[in-house]
Amino acid sequence: MSMINRLAVMLLFGVTTNLSAAEELRIGMIGLDTSHVIAFTKAFNDPEATGDLAEMRVVAGFPGGTDIPPSRDRVAGFTQQLKEMGIEIVDSIPDLLSKVDVVLLESVDGRPHLEQARLVIEAGKPLFIDKPVAGSLKDAVAIFRLAEKHDVPCFSSSSLRYVPEAIAYRNEKMAERVNGCVVWGPCSIQPPMPDLFFYGVHGVEMLYTIMGTGCVSVTRSSTESTDVVTGVWQDGRIGTYRGLRSGKKSFGAVVFETDRIALIERSVGYQPLLDQIARFFKSGKAPVAAAETIEIFAFMEAADESKRLGGKPVQINP
Repeated sequence: MSMINRLAVMLLFGVTTNLSAAEELRIGMIGLDTSHVIAFTKAFNDPEATGDLAEMRVVAGFPGGTDIPPSRDRVAGFTQQLKEMGIEIVDSIPDLLSKVDVVLLESVDGRPHLEQARLVIEAGKPLFIDKPVAGSLKDAVAIFRLAEKHDVPCFSSSSLRYVPEAIAYRNEKMAERVNGCVVWGPCSIQPPMPDLFFYGVHGVEMLYTIMGTGCVSVTRSSTESTDVVTGVWQDGRIGTYRGLRSGKKSFGAVVFETDRIALIERSVGYQPLLDQIARFFKSGKAPVAAAETIEIFAFMEAADESKRLGGKPVQINP
């Protein structure tokens, strides 16, 4: 019986006992240029891990790396840390794929993601893509089309989606209460990536977690220190993202509900996202729809176009 089939039987009969080392799902990482690879490996490989995380383990990594400083300057250090943690470092993505069951695509530069993801998807390996899902809206669409074509489970998400007070609005009754929202967060820019793709995506994902999909128009005001991106939803609601590049930088939101105004001021660690990734690897069911991720990137690309047009509204397809 294959490893995946054993997991399916365990799920069917409600068996929760941890798998042996030989039965664990083997995780491979592509792009060792972010602190996420260290934090995620520590969580998955923690001998005290519980639940779904206890049934999988990071075993191999491919460094990758690009010309942008956050990748070029950090890949060697994070790769060395993984080596010291006992993770096998390989020379190519095909080599990685021969050793693993599922893949975390972690590259901080979204531009190579399409070609990196293509190899994983064509090999039939379930894939989580860390933010940003791609370096352009066109590439994001191409990734999800590839995954659909090959029937390979794939999703992308920021950890900010799983701030408890934010994800609570995915409850149908809570969603009905939302009249509008303002979200803020750090928004450092890293050319040649589109402005919001590098770090602004965190806050925009939180905005979409609260507001849901359906934005039809985007307007952006931008200065050296601040971005303000305002979206109008098809039902008339307004959602705003404020990107911070000076002063105090934190994540938060104000949600305008039917009978109150709710303040969200705290962030959350990686654990809730990792729990979702582990559940996804076991079930093959993406917790975030491809259509929603694509709209998030349409929103951010429209924000860039609005900036180019001097702040004029830009229409997007909901």
